[in-house]
Amino acid sequence: MEYRIPPKDSVLNSTYEHLPGFMMFDSARVSPHSFLELITKCGEGDEVAFSLSVDTLKKMGALEYNQFFHRNDLIKGKLKILKIFKGEEEANADYKKEIDLEKKRELDLLKNYVKEKGITTKELPSGVLVQIEREGEGSKPDSGKTVQVLYKGYFPNGKVFDSNNDPKSPNKNPLTIQVGTGGVIPGMDEGIRNFGKGGKGKIFIPAMMGYGPSGQPPVILPWANLIFDVEVIEMMATPPPPPASAPQMPPMRR
Repeated sequence: MEYRIPPKDSVLNSTYEHLPGFMMFDSARVSPHSFLELITKCGEGDEVAFSLSVDTLKKMGALEYNQFFHRNDLIKGKLKILKIFKGEEEANADYKKEIDLEKKRELDLLKNYVKEKGITTKELPSGVLVQIEREGEGSKPDSGKTVQVLYKGYFPNGKVFDSNNDPKSPNKNPLTIQVGTGGVIPGMDEGIRNFGKGGKGKIFIPAMMGYGPSGQPPVILPWANLIFDVEVIEMMATPPPPPASAPQMPPMRR
C-alpha cells in the first residue's frame, strides 16, 4: 500500500518494495472514508487506486490541517492484495519470510554503498555494518556500561539529519548511552559496543535496526537506512539505581 499527497506527490507512507502490510480484517469494524472499505470488494491479486478528501477527514475528526494536509487536498493511494490467508499460522509463516527478505534488501543496499565508497567494514549478527577507524583504549562497552558519544547521523545520500559534532549544530552535548537498556535504536546500541574509549568510526544501520517502517517523520522517513560517524569520548560503569524507599507505615493507634 502507498499514500501520496499532491501537489508534489510527496510519499506519506509506502510498503511497496518493502515489507508488505499484514492485517486482521473485520468487515464489521471498517470506519467510513477509509481505504479499508475497498478491501471488501477486492480479491487476491487485485490492485486498486483511491483518493481520500482531506476536508472530509477533517470534518470526521480523523486529522487536522497542517504543513502536510491543506484544504481541498486529496490523499491519493494505491493498494494490492497479495494474499488472503486461511489462518493465523499461515500468515505468521509468511510474515517471517517477508521479514527476512526485507532485512536482506536493506543489507544489500548498505553493502553496495560501502563497496562503492571503498569502505572496509565488518558485519554484525543483526546486519549492522561497522567501520573501525580507531578501536579505542581498554575494554569495549557492554550491558552495564555507559558511554558518551560524539556523532553525526546522515542518510546514504549524504544529507545530515542530526549531529552533536558540528559547530553549526544547536545540539553540542555528548550523547549518553547506557548500553543494553534500549535507550537508543538497536543498531546504535549494537554498533557502539565495538569501540573503546577514544574509539572512532562509522556505523551503517539497516532500517529494521533503526526506525523501521514508522520512521521519525518528517526528519527520518519510513524504511530509511542510516549512517552514523561516532567517537566514544568517555566510558564508565552505569551507576546502580537508587534503592527503593521503604513503604510508609501508618502511625500506630492506641
